[in-house]
Amino acid sequence: MNTILIKKVKDRFITKFSMEPILVFSPGRINIIGEHTDYNDGFVFPAAVDKGIIAAIQKSNTNTSTAYAIDMNESVSFELDKLKPSSEGSWENYVFGVVAEIQNRNKLVGNFNIAFSGDIPAGSGMSSSAALENSVVFGINELFNLGLSKTEMILISQKAEHNYVGVNCGIMDQYASMFGIENNALLLDCRTVEATPFEIDFKNHELILINTNVKHSLSDSAYNDRRSACENIASLLGIKALRDATEADLIKIKNKVTPINYQKALYVIQENNRALKASQAMVEGDLETLGALIYASHDGLSKQYKVSCEELDFLVDQAKLNGHILGARMMGGGFGGCTINLIEKTETESFKTIVSEAYKNKFNKDCSIYSVKLSNGTHVIK
Repeated sequence: MNTILIKKVKDRFITKFSMEPILVFSPGRINIIGEHTDYNDGFVFPAAVDKGIIAAIQKSNTNTSTAYAIDMNESVSFELDKLKPSSEGSWENYVFGVVAEIQNRNKLVGNFNIAFSGDIPAGSGMSSSAALENSVVFGINELFNLGLSKTEMILISQKAEHNYVGVNCGIMDQYASMFGIENNALLLDCRTVEATPFEIDFKNHELILINTNVKHSLSDSAYNDRRSACENIASLLGIKALRDATEADLIKIKNKVTPINYQKALYVIQENNRALKASQAMVEGDLETLGALIYASHDGLSKQYKVSCEELDFLVDQAKLNGHILGARMMGGGFGGCTINLIEKTETESFKTIVSEAYKNKFNKDCSIYSVKLSNGTHVIK
């Protein structure tokens, strides 16, 4: 955890509000494998990481509440009984939404002040929004002794995003950020919203993320298109979601769907199986198999599900040229964001240099590279 960031948030809070705060850390998350399976009731394999949001919170001695976004140097004051979403895309909606959803559960919240800052790289697909929501709900729960369970808290965070931010997200981001366990990834069943932790010994390897620093505009429409294609095929098969389908089931209706949509459904079925196989590889400490599954995931995302882009494919191809990288794939919704790479620690520095130069030559822009460690979920900083 970033001790400089903790000190900064605490100092800024005390300067602004003249009181000692409670400090909360809420991590961002990565997803090791299992992409676009969440809305198909499938399996995902997220983990909380050591980058996140630090929030400082304390009761207010006035009749309003104030939220202060340190990185943007913006603060907003609000009354608890007059909450409504502000203009689209503003950070305060994450705060307002959480408070409103807590109140919808008939929990009594008093006025409070909150300040926050983070070290999750922008546009990296590491779910800074879920980390922010979780830090707010966790802090308020702590401050006013509301007795909310972690499960209730992540549902509040998810509802806040649906109703105040307008993003119809699944539960994976909030879950991983809240329930993360150091050195573990969580095999999350998106139907039951129950997870099994799997400890990963990366031995002499580590995870690095390479951010393309691009975001192609296709992402929202493409997401909705793929979601409806999956739902249509599930209803053709007479099942609740593609999670319940096998490859053999899919073959039976091959002539009833377009070849493009057939490949999308096939990808989801195969990716679900890869997530389950990845858990077995972790139990056996078999990093080679885990890496091969990660490469296969990217192949499916790029060629079958078609949510990759030239920049992501280029970074994965660069990884394949290096025998010290066991696996790499795009992570997140697609069309930009990061690749996740499982690399031998001794090779990280030289690979960073090589890949940065190659990317710059190819696209005339810089990529950004971060090392991440698997961390504990949202908690009070003692």
